[in-house]
Amino acid sequence: MRDRIGRALMGLDAVFTVVAVVNGFTLMAVATDETIIVEGWRTFGFIVFVGLWALIAVWPRRVPGVWELILIHKVLVTGLALTVLDSASGAAETAWIDGWLVISTAVAYVLCRGWQAWRRPADTA
Repeated sequence: MRDRIGRALMGLDAVFTVVAVVNGFTLMAVATDETIIVEGWRTFGFIVFVGLWALIAVWPRRVPGVWELILIHKVLVTGLALTVLDSASGAAETAWIDGWLVISTAVAYVLCRGWQAWRRPADTA
C-alpha cells in the first residue's frame, strides 16, 4: 500500500508537470525574441521532469539517481525562490509549487524505498 501511494504521488507530479508544459508552450507562442530561448529552455525542462517522474512512478527502485537528482533540483529551486521572495516576480508561486514537489517527492522516496534503486542485482551466474 505504501508503494502504491508513493507511486501515485509521482504520477500526480508528472500530470501536474504536463500542465506546466502546456503553459510553457503557450508562453513560447507569445515570447519575444529576448525571451524565447528562456521560455523554450524552461518548457523543455518540464518535459524532462514529466519523464523523470513517470520513470520513478513506474520503476521506483530501478532507476538509481533519478530520485536524488529530482530532489536536489527542486530543493535548490525552492531555496532560490525563497531567497528572492521579496524581489523576484513569480518567486512566491515557484516556492509553493517546487516546495510541494520537494515534499511529495521526499514522501514518495520514503514510501517507495527509492534508495533501493542503488542496490546491485544479485548475480545470476
